Amino acid sequence: MPSTTDNRFTSPALARALKLAALFAVVKLLLQFALTLWTEHLGYSYFRDEFYYIACGHHLAWGYVDHGPIVALQARLGEILFGDSVFGIRVLSAFAGALTVFLGGILCWSLGGRRPAQALTCIGLIVTPQYIGVDGFLSMNSFEAVFWSGCLLALIMVARGASPALWWAFFGICAGVGLLNKPSMAFFLIAAGIGLLVTPQRRLLASRWTALGIALLLLIALPNLLWQIHNHWPTAEFLHNGRVEGKNLVLNPLEFFLAQFSNMHPLNALLWITGVVALLRGKSIRNTRWLGFTFVAFFIIMYISHAKDYYLQGIYPAFFAAGAIAWEHRRAASTRVQRDRIFAFPVYESLLLLTGLVILPMSSPVLRPSAWVRYTAALHLRAKPTESGGSGPLPQFFADRFGWDQQYSVVSGAFHALSASDQRRVCIFGKDYGEAGNIDFRNHLFHDTLPPAISGQNSYWTWGTHDCDPNLVIAIIPDTQAAVGTKYASVTLLGHNSDPYSMPFERRNIYLLRDRKPGAPFRWADERFYY
Repeated sequence: MPSTTDNRFTSPALARALKLAALFAVVKLLLQFALTLWTEHLGYSYFRDEFYYIACGHHLAWGYVDHGPIVALQARLGEILFGDSVFGIRVLSAFAGALTVFLGGILCWSLGGRRPAQALTCIGLIVTPQYIGVDGFLSMNSFEAVFWSGCLLALIMVARGASPALWWAFFGICAGVGLLNKPSMAFFLIAAGIGLLVTPQRRLLASRWTALGIALLLLIALPNLLWQIHNHWPTAEFLHNGRVEGKNLVLNPLEFFLAQFSNMHPLNALLWITGVVALLRGKSIRNTRWLGFTFVAFFIIMYISHAKDYYLQGIYPAFFAAGAIAWEHRRAASTRVQRDRIFAFPVYESLLLLTGLVILPMSSPVLRPSAWVRYTAALHLRAKPTESGGSGPLPQFFADRFGWDQQYSVVSGAFHALSASDQRRVCIFGKDYGEAGNIDFRNHLFHDTLPPAISGQNSYWTWGTHDCDPNLVIAIIPDTQAAVGTKYASVTLLGHNSDPYSMPFERRNIYLLRDRKPGAPFRWADERFYY
C-alpha cells in the first residue's frame, strides 16, 4: 500500500477524487429516477416485497422474522419524506445506488487509482445489472454495498496509516448498521477477518482502536440480537425452513461462478476478476493481498451455505476499483499518453455502455411486457430464477408487479357488500405477505375502511389477528372450493387474480368464508409460516 506521503493521497488529489465520484453518483441517481418514472409509465406497479416492507415500516421494531430493521425504517422514512407513490418509496434506494457509485470511486482513490481508474470503476458500477435492479425498488439490498464498501474503505485507510481512531469507529458504525440491514453482513465480516488473519495485515487487529470498532458494531447490533432472543430466534427458523423446503435453487460451483457474470455485467468480469488477481498477486497494488483473500473466502462461504448467487453483490465495488487500477497501470506502462485523462479506456467504456443498454431490459422493466417477451426471445436472453417454483412469461422480479389492483378491487368490493356488523368483525386473510401487504397498502393509499389484513407468513404472523372473527373471512388462498369446504360451512368464490403477467402462484382464488366447522377449529399458531 502506498504511503500517505504519495502525491496521489494529498488533499488536492482527494478533492479531485471526491468531485469525480460525486459527478458519477449524480449520473447514477438520475438514471435510477428516470428508470422508475419510465417503468411506472409503462404500467409496472409496486413490487410484491415493497408492500411487506411498507407494512413493517408501520410496525417499527428492532427485528423482523426475515430481515433486519433498516429496510422497515427505510420504508417509513421514504413514505414520510417522499410520499407513497411508486417513485416516492424508491427514492432512498436510488440514493443508496448513488452512494455505492460514489464509494466505488473513493475506494479506487484509496487503493492508489488515478482519475482514469476512478472513472472506469464508476462506469462499471453504473452499468451493473444487479445494482440497476436492486436500486430500482424498495429493498434492503440497495444499501448492502454501501455498508460493505464503507467497511472496506475503513480497513484500507487504517492500513494506509490514516487515523485508526476515526476509521475503526467508521468501520464499527458501517458494520453495526449493516448487521441491522441484513444478516449476510456477518458472513462478509468473517471473510474480511480471514483475509486479514492470513496476511501480514493481521497486525491491524492488534490495536485498542480495533477493539473500539468491534465494540461499536456489537453495541449497534445488540438490540436486534436481544429481539431475536426474546422472540425465540425467528430468523433462524426462517432460514432453516428455507433450507429444508429447498427454497433457493442450489447451483454447482461453475454455475455459481458463471452467475456472477450475468449479475455484474459480462464485460465487468474484466474488472472484478482482474482486481481479485491483482490483489492476490500484490504487485500492482501492494500490501492488499488481504483484500483478495477476503473475496475468495466470501465466495466460498456463500457457495457452501447455498446462498442465492446475487448475495455476493455487496462486495464488488472494491474489486471493480482494483481491476481498474490494474488496467490503469498496464496502460501507463505501454503508452506515454497523459495518464490522468478521465476517459482513458474509450473502447472498453463504450462497450460497457452499449452492451449495458442491450441487457438493460433484464434488470429494469423498460419494455412493455409483450415487447419484453419478444425482445428477450429474439436475443436469446433468459432470466434465471433464484428460487424454486415456476414463473409465467415474465421473470418474478417483473411479474410480481402485476395483478395487485385486481386483487384489491375484489376484496374491497366484497368488504363493502357486507353489513355494518359484519364489517366490524371480518378477517381479511392473505396466504402470503404480498397479498396481505397489498391489502394494507392500498387500504391506506385509497383511504378505505378495511380492517388490517392478516397472514401467517413471516412478520405478519407476529402481528396477530387484530381480534377479527375467524367465522367470517375474506380469504386470498390457493385452495380449491372443495378443500375450503372441509373447514367452512359456507364458501363463496368471489373471484381470482387472472392477470396473465402475474406470477402463477399469485393467481389465487378469493373467497368469502362463513362459519368455521367445529371439526376444524381455528388456531392462529397453526397458521405460522416462516418461509
